[in-house]
Amino acid sequence: MTEPKKDISKYVQRIEEELPAEESAHKASAQTAAEEPVELSEESDKEDEQDEQLSEEAEPAKPATEPAEPRPSLLDHTIKRFFGGDRVLWVIIIALLTISVLVVYSSTAKMAYSANSSLSSGGFLKAQLALIMLSGGALFVAHRFNSRFYQAISPWVWGAALVMTLAVYFTGTTINGAARWFSIGGFRFQPSELLKIAVIMYLAYQLSRRQDTIRRRSIIPTLKFWQWNRKENLEVWAYGGWPIFVPIGLSCAVILPSHTSSALIVFMLSLAMLYIGRVSWSDIFRLVKWALVAMMFVSILGLGRSSTASGRLTTWWDVWFADRTEVPALKLSDTERAMVAIHDGSVMGQGAGQSAIRVEMTHPESDYAFAFFVEEYGIILAIFLLALYVWVFFRAFAIFNHCPKKYPAMLALGIALLITGQALLHIMVTLNIIPETGQTLPLISRGGSSLLFTCIGLGMILSVSRQNDEGSHTGN
Repeated sequence: MTEPKKDISKYVQRIEEELPAEESAHKASAQTAAEEPVELSEESDKEDEQDEQLSEEAEPAKPATEPAEPRPSLLDHTIKRFFGGDRVLWVIIIALLTISVLVVYSSTAKMAYSANSSLSSGGFLKAQLALIMLSGGALFVAHRFNSRFYQAISPWVWGAALVMTLAVYFTGTTINGAARWFSIGGFRFQPSELLKIAVIMYLAYQLSRRQDTIRRRSIIPTLKFWQWNRKENLEVWAYGGWPIFVPIGLSCAVILPSHTSSALIVFMLSLAMLYIGRVSWSDIFRLVKWALVAMMFVSILGLGRSSTASGRLTTWWDVWFADRTEVPALKLSDTERAMVAIHDGSVMGQGAGQSAIRVEMTHPESDYAFAFFVEEYGIILAIFLLALYVWVFFRAFAIFNHCPKKYPAMLALGIALLITGQALLHIMVTLNIIPETGQTLPLISRGGSSLLFTCIGLGMILSVSRQNDEGSHTGN
């Protein structure tokens, strides 16, 4: 039994000894091949570590956590949500309304001590504060409506304002020889103030619809009425004569009998709107020719308040060129008294409530509010007040430039021209640069209709600005 076992062990030993040399060489090469990649990976890891060190040295160290942007406060969020639009314009409006309280409270002292007055100075102040609250509410509501709404109602607003301005001659209240007001519940409403805003809305509506062709076509008919039946003139009447030229003429005509200067303002506004609306200069000059012809007929026929306008023009001329040194103080015109007030105010003013000329002037709280302001607060603050009105125009001009749509852009700039232009007219009257007009100082002079519709107009400008920020303009 032992012998076979020895034979098997010898057999196995023999097989192992007879393994070919190639197989042992193959094992050796496989072992070296398995060891080489390990060495390469270690070398590549070292190279990667060196590259990372170099990149860290080249790049500046970054903070572990970046600071988060500050979140707007609750107050800022509320202001942006409820008081949209140009913030600078909001500040200007608040400043002008604040000045209005100071001017009206001091200038109405004469009215408070009048035997025909039932209100004290405090009563006039409360009335002015109530008007400011009402007008401020109207401004807030107006600035929340989108310009598409104003575009849709523009023809209707103009038509209603035109009818009311015409109706006031038959059912309105006459004061100082002029029928301008409706009396509604103790509140005197002057529709001509609404008509000023309505004309701007209507012209912006009509001109914005014609921007693609208005540079190539005429909108003002020729004065040669015997040629109106020609085809080219009939096209002018259809394209711009009836929709634009006639409404401008009607607007001026219904205001002229009671307020010549307001009719002139409406006409000047119309010219400005035509220029903004890219109407050709030939059409603008043709409209001026029509106005000159109309003024000639009004003067010849003595229509409207032409006699009053003639007297004011004579007074203005006499102040400039006649010797007024011997005229008694009691016989000075209101314009001359306004110039005396400005002289007395000098640089720093007499102080709040210290005006002396307010007792002698007819309407220091309205028609000559600027002169009264200079007398009490001085020329320096008066220049600041003037700058506020000019600033209104420049803010509106910026809104106009950023507006992507035609109607809201024209609307904003037109209303700003009305407010700034009327303020400049008021100031030029007090300096006797132009004859007396009876135009109030916007937002400051005492007067409910002017204050209310000026605030509504400013609300429209803020509406356009708000939509610029939101990118929510629609329409044309």
